[in-house]
Amino acid sequence: MDANAWRALVATLSDDRCRRVYARLVLGDDASEEFRAMSPGAARRVERSLVTAGLAERDGDGLRPVPEIFARALAAAPAPERPSGVDRFFSAGRLSVYPARQADRAAVLARIAHRVIAVDESVDEATINERLSAIVDDVASMRRYLVDAGLLTRSRTGDAYRCGDAHGP
Repeated sequence: MDANAWRALVATLSDDRCRRVYARLVLGDDASEEFRAMSPGAARRVERSLVTAGLAERDGDGLRPVPEIFARALAAAPAPERPSGVDRFFSAGRLSVYPARQADRAAVLARIAHRVIAVDESVDEATINERLSAIVDDVASMRRYLVDAGLLTRSRTGDAYRCGDAHGP
């Protein structure tokens, strides 16, 4: 089975008629009612689709489901690429795990700082909070971590944030 076999499964099951017949087969019911409700040409197409996709096989005068097709399709699919480096701490652009190792934390904080503020930019706290909320759940803690790491500097009045000395291009 090739890595794209799942496409035939999804395409076949996206057809209402194929899905109804397949459901009957899987439940052990007689699918002949479903076939009788179709034109002879449509019944042949549904049967051919189910067999070609590997969801069913001919068994005498009828069809029987092939339940192992899903395991075979999953086994043939390529394994998803695992993120490496600092990317392994993010999922869909959001911080999913705060790293334990200091070097990893520094890399994560630098990545976040680059995403929330430009080198020569000065923004108010509401803007920093809004930008951080797109990346982290705990905005206040992350803002504090960035300040403590020197990646953000806070004005004396506390109403503005700038890129810190440690944050370069």
